[in-house]
Amino acid sequence: MSATPIRIDFVSDVVCPWCAIGLNALEQAIARVGDDAEVELHFQPFELNPQMVPEGEDATEHLARKYGIDAQQIARNRDVIRDRGAALGFTFNARERIHNTFDAHRLLHWAALEGAGRERALKHALLRAYFTDGEDVSDREVLVRLAAAVGLDAGRARGVLDSDEYADAVRAQERYFLERGIHSVPAIILNQRHLISGGQPVEVFEQALRQLADAKSA
Repeated sequence: MSATPIRIDFVSDVVCPWCAIGLNALEQAIARVGDDAEVELHFQPFELNPQMVPEGEDATEHLARKYGIDAQQIARNRDVIRDRGAALGFTFNARERIHNTFDAHRLLHWAALEGAGRERALKHALLRAYFTDGEDVSDREVLVRLAAAVGLDAGRARGVLDSDEYADAVRAQERYFLERGIHSVPAIILNQRHLISGGQPVEVFEQALRQLADAKSA
């Protein structure tokens, strides 16, 4: 019996901690399901802060203003995120600034066109760079280095970033999901019909994948 094909659209931002948690949990669920499903994973752009200034903002000040919470609540939230990440093998370290992510999404769009899992590798590299290493993922030199590290052509990456290439395509994808009611991330859409919101545990993703696989094979 052939594996059941399942399309997953993973709508997310690279400065969203719950997106890092959700992606790692989803991938572990996919591994658990194994040969029962043939998963096709697509990354879709979402900017948590589309109006973010080029120089970024202090992370604590930004979170306090945006969500109306104090420093103690922010610290508690970070502890929860750090523990969830550790359980999945992902390291969250203190990050000082929130950055603009539009160029990162343009680079991801290009990476997807390059095939062979390049987009997925770059997505992980961006998440690690920001959350683990505290790097500025709006800095074009950082982006070029990360692209090269996952096997993409550095010169071509620089050319994309130094132009407006893929800007319209990324904005169109962002509008597409916003117009369909996606206003928080991660949003994980299975077969373009079933929505799972947030950084859910591995078991939640696994159950959803198995239900779809069983329904298709029945």
